Amino acid sequence: MNGIVVIDKPAGLTSHDVVSKVKKILGTRKAGHTGTLDPMATGVLPVCLDEATKLAQFLTAENKTYRATMLLGIETNTQDIEGDVIKKSDRTVSEEEIRMTLGRFVGKIKQVPPAFSALKHKGRPLYQYAREGTFPDVAARDVEIYRLEVLDISYPYVTFETDCSKGTYVRTICSDAGKEMGCGACLSGLRRLRSGFFTEAMAVTLQDDLSEGKKKELLTKMLTMAESLPEFTEIKVSEAMAEKLKNGFQPDVDMMRPNVLPFLAVGDMVKFVNNRGDLVAVAEMLLPQSAMAGQDGKSQAARILRVFNDISQ
Repeated sequence: MNGIVVIDKPAGLTSHDVVSKVKKILGTRKAGHTGTLDPMATGVLPVCLDEATKLAQFLTAENKTYRATMLLGIETNTQDIEGDVIKKSDRTVSEEEIRMTLGRFVGKIKQVPPAFSALKHKGRPLYQYAREGTFPDVAARDVEIYRLEVLDISYPYVTFETDCSKGTYVRTICSDAGKEMGCGACLSGLRRLRSGFFTEAMAVTLQDDLSEGKKKELLTKMLTMAESLPEFTEIKVSEAMAEKLKNGFQPDVDMMRPNVLPFLAVGDMVKFVNNRGDLVAVAEMLLPQSAMAGQDGKSQAARILRVFNDISQ
């Protein structure tokens, strides 16, 4: 059972809890999620099944879209409403100031990860240090906010949507914005609307439903491994070539010259798919099409990054 199911994660469950439920419903051996959601958060959580767990490295780098609600006037130790309140403020902020402040976060910014997060420092998650009362210095990280749109201001709550890069903490946006406005703020609600290619429309709700009907729904909506990499250029290969790739063959010019499209450049990603539509391997281009004409046929044209040995769906 190789593929990806998109789950609409309910509040109150960890991402690991969701994976465990999916494994139980489908009876699958291996499963793993891409892009952790905190327990209070809801929304899009892709779960990779069996051989598709090898795809995780190609999916976690994708951009995300969130809808968030920020609560003004309260700061917590976790930067969200589930933490301990450490400061309150009665300062009132105008709608104009709220919009202007949040607008300044659009673009490339530096962001210090929250103390209560799973980001590792010297091999340990930061939340373990925080629970011990120690807070190591963690360097600010480069993240990018592509869009931040205020949807509603019902003081003291502010709802906004944002498109952001991998590694962005929305609760830190709330906390930092609150400090800039002088009133403090924390995240009070979060929903992920999109994770890369995966959207709400693809998602299946779980709740406590472990019925046979839920299993059929998951299987019906399960995406194949090849479908889950829509931005990778697809190259069809014969069964004989699929076996060669699985056994360590690196694509050479003779193999790639008839298949490679003119727009492919060095560093572009390609996926090799057999005649049944099963994903065989993922590779990175080492030569552009324009350079292949003058190359020896046995020169390596692409580097295999992953092969998928059990390709039957």
